[in-house]
Amino acid sequence: MTTRYVMTLCTALVFGGALLAGSGNALGKTTEKINDSWLTAKTKIALFADSRVKGHEVNVETKQGIVMIRGKVDSNVAKEAAESIAKNIDGVKTVKNELQVVAPANREATDDKDDAVTTRVKEQIAKDSHLKHANIKVQTNAGVVSLTGEVPDLTTSAQASYIAWEVSGVKAVKNDLTVKEKA
Repeated sequence: MTTRYVMTLCTALVFGGALLAGSGNALGKTTEKINDSWLTAKTKIALFADSRVKGHEVNVETKQGIVMIRGKVDSNVAKEAAESIAKNIDGVKTVKNELQVVAPANREATDDKDDAVTTRVKEQIAKDSHLKHANIKVQTNAGVVSLTGEVPDLTTSAQASYIAWEVSGVKAVKNDLTVKEKA
């Protein structure tokens, strides 16, 4: 990726985010989604701008000011740098660092295995009558399965974790599912 392309991408994200944030403020409404989107964009830009981290290797998600960074990085230095960068973004409440350190030589084999694990977990969730209609997203990094999304109750959340644990190739399960608030 050329420096010119990265700078253009960063500029577009900054101005696009500013327009979104500004339009919400102009209407007197600052929504959480805009703030979370803005924090995600600012974090991604900062990661791309830092030479210690390969920004394209890090996935960033933000929910209620909590930034979650996932993916595979080459070293502990890159992992710690990414966390530090995210923590220093104005508005970030906390950072969940789920980055996995995987040597570049092992990356392709790990990625293939992770894709297969993700597919198997999704298949098992789809087979379960209690879970198949739940909004559960599955991601695997170095054998660690992360479950995100919104579920109707705590039982559904626990069932999703149990099913994921039962899939071959799963080393650990991180359950970041949120339970819908009852109206």
